[in-house]
Amino acid sequence: MTLILASKSASRMAMLEAAGIAFESLPANVDEQALKRDLSGASPSDMAAALALKKALNVSRVKPDALVLGCDSVVSVNGRMFDKPRSRAEAEAHLRAFSGQKMVLVSAAALVRAGVVESEIVDEARLVVRPLSDAFVAAYLDLEWPAISGCVGCFRIEGRGVHLFETVAGDHFTILGMPLLKIVSALRGLSHGFVS
Repeated sequence: MTLILASKSASRMAMLEAAGIAFESLPANVDEQALKRDLSGASPSDMAAALALKKALNVSRVKPDALVLGCDSVVSVNGRMFDKPRSRAEAEAHLRAFSGQKMVLVSAAALVRAGVVESEIVDEARLVVRPLSDAFVAAYLDLEWPAISGCVGCFRIEGRGVHLFETVAGDHFTILGMPLLKIVSALRGLSHGFVS
């Protein structure tokens, strides 16, 4: 059976490749903003789980014979959920809002086959953002924009994004955008030869 990642996320693809898990990639084409409006008031965990499931279900309709992995991540600070920045100016505004604050990052995953949910996974990490000066934010964006435009927290923890934080508590894979350890465990439980 084929595993399909319902995403073109470079970070998520790299994690699966490094883990030796064979997969194909197919974007889910989900209107995330519409779903977020429909789920207004949902917790970050519920929002991430709903987005991951919607992506998996959308691709499962096209590829019913495959096992589809949908993933999503949500960042919240002081109860406010943040979207991926649409411009450098918006990324700058997000970084200013994050400065000196505690960030909660939720990564969720759903495994679906033929429209049937096989597994749903949610994991959370907590990151403390150090105070960020205007000069740092400008220099950081000079180096990282537009590469971080697809990153909900305006960072790649495996790169220069590590300079944003004082402390990090949580699974490294979850922070990268996919609760990989729990996904691997779920794949092993499904016994379809994805992992031994």
